[in-house]
Amino acid sequence: MSKNNRMKTNLLDYSLPALTEYLAGIGEKPFRAKQLMRWIHQGGASDFDAMTDLAKSLRAKLQTRAEVGIPALMAAQASKDGTRKWLLDVGTGNGVETVFIPETERGTLCISSQVGCALECTFCSTGRQGFNRNLSAAEIIGQLWWANKALGVTPKNERVISNVVMMGMGEPLANYDNVVTALSVMLDDHGYGLSRRRVTVSTSGMIPQMDRLKDDMPVALAVSLHASNDAVRDEIVPLNKKYPLKELMAACNRYLAKAPRDFVTFEYVMLDGVNDRVQHARELVALVKDTPCKFNLIPFNAFPNSGYERSSNHQIAVFKDILMEAGIVTTVRKTRGDDIDAACGQLAGQVRDKTSRQMKWQQIYLEKQ
Repeated sequence: MSKNNRMKTNLLDYSLPALTEYLAGIGEKPFRAKQLMRWIHQGGASDFDAMTDLAKSLRAKLQTRAEVGIPALMAAQASKDGTRKWLLDVGTGNGVETVFIPETERGTLCISSQVGCALECTFCSTGRQGFNRNLSAAEIIGQLWWANKALGVTPKNERVISNVVMMGMGEPLANYDNVVTALSVMLDDHGYGLSRRRVTVSTSGMIPQMDRLKDDMPVALAVSLHASNDAVRDEIVPLNKKYPLKELMAACNRYLAKAPRDFVTFEYVMLDGVNDRVQHARELVALVKDTPCKFNLIPFNAFPNSGYERSSNHQIAVFKDILMEAGIVTTVRKTRGDDIDAACGQLAGQVRDKTSRQMKWQQIYLEKQ
């Protein structure tokens, strides 16, 4: 990218209100923002000259002042099960991974929100990579823009991507402002027009940001729970030391008051001998008895030197049955893309220059105040 391009405004950073304000600042009428949004996000256009219903004078202004800055592709992989993974360049040697998971009734894109992650959940390969920085709104929405372009449309001329989950690299709510801007574009009828029910934000339990999200941009909520008591969760999800389970359950109930779905999805990775015993399942039943929810049990996806083993299929089945018998909808996530390291907890990307930033973010998010 040239020096001149680095000085240009990246329009992927803008929600519709922000884009309207930007255009007003260069003497353009508000309706132009909707046209521009549709060209960029629905039409997949990055060349202003191709936006033929924009006035030539506006296109000329945009050519000199703005850009649609899409992350460049570093690598692409395809799994034998149809899962696709892309490593996208976000500068200075850093890359983030984005995964598309095709299913019969939907196509789900898993999007990253940070370069690495500072929360250090012990069973997660991404957490082992360390943390470099937050992604900009443009880098977040750019993953959806890029995947839409790469995947094209169905034979019925419908978008292949019907669902988006913020479950890739990073803790989305630790990058709150940029994630909310990207969510706004995903939901906007002039952007991607996704339903709030089809966009999911996953969090390890950042309670203040959960409370903000329910007011600012309520979408479906998934919580990375992974333990039935504070002692275990303190060990495997260090954020629990700051926001323990009782407080987390209360925050989930507050969120549901404004959520587009009437339940929270609890993600629960199954670790042999750590959190998968009958006792743990019974503790979970008691823990969530006042919180409308469903459970997604995730067989652990191994990575080198993880220190953990996947629970046996028998143990997962026993665990599931206990939850189901208590009236809790429970599914076991089918492992997808593990042959290309695209399964849950395996995303690692390419993270550089991370040590000092990792320490700073741990002080902010993991230490007790």
